[in-house]
Amino acid sequence: MATVPQLPLFYNGLEPLSSETHADWKVRPIETAPFLIGQHAIPITTDEFQLVQRHMPIVFSIGDDAIPLALMGLNEGVNVFVGDDGKISEPNFYLPAYIRRYPYMLAKLRPDAEELSLCFDPTTDSIGPFEDGEPLFANGQPTQVTKDLLAFNEMFEQAGTRTQNFMKELRELDLLMEGEVSIQLDGADQPFIYRGFQMVNEEKLMDLRGDQLRKVVKSGLLPLVYAHLFSLALMREIFGRAAQQGKTPQPQLVS
Repeated sequence: MATVPQLPLFYNGLEPLSSETHADWKVRPIETAPFLIGQHAIPITTDEFQLVQRHMPIVFSIGDDAIPLALMGLNEGVNVFVGDDGKISEPNFYLPAYIRRYPYMLAKLRPDAEELSLCFDPTTDSIGPFEDGEPLFANGQPTQVTKDLLAFNEMFEQAGTRTQNFMKELRELDLLMEGEVSIQLDGADQPFIYRGFQMVNEEKLMDLRGDQLRKVVKSGLLPLVYAHLFSLALMREIFGRAAQQGKTPQPQLVS
């Protein structure tokens, strides 16, 4: 569940947005998200924990470079919140910023570059030389649409830095452990066991020394940890949604 490809999740390529190359290009609103179909684990930032915990379980990927993930399903290939048409099926659903960022992202144009440039996935159908839509440039200058896209991506990067610091603190305190969730259905001989993720070890959290506890309180780590722990109660709800949709749950969360 945590393998990081060369290109980030959803992206098939990256092209820098240019006032010369894309002078006449426009952007259309994204009404469906076919790239979400079958995606069960979405990266999130700590800025979103309190909103995400209301809708999805928050877990951590496996490996030393673990990241927070919102589970939209318990098995690979199963997303219980997205229909076959690519539309979100749940009203008032919180859509993680990672999803809302697509098809744009900030990236280095060269490995030795210091600055990040606004790029986009050239395979998307939401940006192009359309007759309709909002222009990205006017008289060689970015429009407000482009400025807003840049600002959103900059905020996302800043949230990513805060998330990295949070994960570093979790590792330093040795609070992460291999996760396991057991769901027992009435009449079933064996429970469904889900693994392949990490979670906070509550026993170690309770055993923190006074100086360590003061540190996590001051850093803001504690409410984030509890948002994660409270969200795990939604595992059973995600399981139920999959069953209702005829997406037969499997007994293990595939890593």
